[in-house]
Amino acid sequence: MAKLLFKLKNVFDDEADDIRQLLTDEQIDFYESPAGNWGISMHALWLNDETQYSDAKQLIDEYQLERSRRIQKEVQQQKADGEFETLLQRILHRPVQFLVYSAFILFMLYISIMPFLEIGQ
Repeated sequence: MAKLLFKLKNVFDDEADDIRQLLTDEQIDFYESPAGNWGISMHALWLNDETQYSDAKQLIDEYQLERSRRIQKEVQQQKADGEFETLLQRILHRPVQFLVYSAFILFMLYISIMPFLEIGQ
């Protein structure tokens, strides 16, 4: 019987591709279930052979640990080089976009809260 190995919801494409390649290279038999047309099905990698679960899980855990370290190192390097963009810098680079998004958020909050405020009157 198939066993769930790795959920692909909210996983970056490059990470999912790397994990698929890792499993293929290690000759671990798996298949992928799609998210479906509306994205409500479980998009995941499944093992055909449950006996390979511990090996596959260990490979994925090691890959994710290495990936996490690599990305943290890249972010630290960007900060050291002054290339890492902070929230304030993003706002200052795109002030019109920030104002439009803020206005939209405030409008949605107003629409959401207004019926409750009118109940009390």
